[in-house]
Amino acid sequence: MSDRWRAWRAATDLDEYDTRWTRLQESGEPIHGEADLIERFIGATDAGLVVDAGCGMGRVAIELARRGHRVLAIDNDDEMLARGRAKHGAVTWLEADLATVELPAPADTVALAGNVLIFCEPGWEAAIVANLAANLAPGGTLVAGHSLPDGARSVAAYDEWARAGGLEPLHRFADWDGNALPARGDGAYAVFVDRRPG
Repeated sequence: MSDRWRAWRAATDLDEYDTRWTRLQESGEPIHGEADLIERFIGATDAGLVVDAGCGMGRVAIELARRGHRVLAIDNDDEMLARGRAKHGAVTWLEADLATVELPAPADTVALAGNVLIFCEPGWEAAIVANLAANLAPGGTLVAGHSLPDGARSVAAYDEWARAGGLEPLHRFADWDGNALPARGDGAYAVFVDRRPG
């Protein structure tokens, strides 16, 4: 775990963080943009195995399972996994490192949402993307999104990690609503959709 992640965890009340999403939803805010966009590429049902990589407490994983998908949720924070597991038993929960995890079966879709790459150990981003790409079935899709706080995690940097992992770019968006990325790719956030050839 990175220093940035440890600092976030030390400063965050997990009960408050978890219930914030419920309050947002109850106020009418859409909170499932990630699941909505992922379904644009995998379809509504029979999409094979969907992996929520860096799932935290499982907001995205649980929503995809609620919609009928077979979901494997992975994180290396055991407390957050325990909270997710307590909320939804139909999701398969796995404690593992994204840079080294070997899935029991190839995934049709891997979601890397929630700023996972922002919180990983600096310098490990390429290894994480490459390992997740290697766990995709041929033709499988990796959908990743994170904020762009510095050059090390820019659109160009992610494109290089994806190419090095053998992925082909499909789409680049500015957000989970599918809005266009600025021409120079210098917005505050980016969502990447890439495919493993095959």
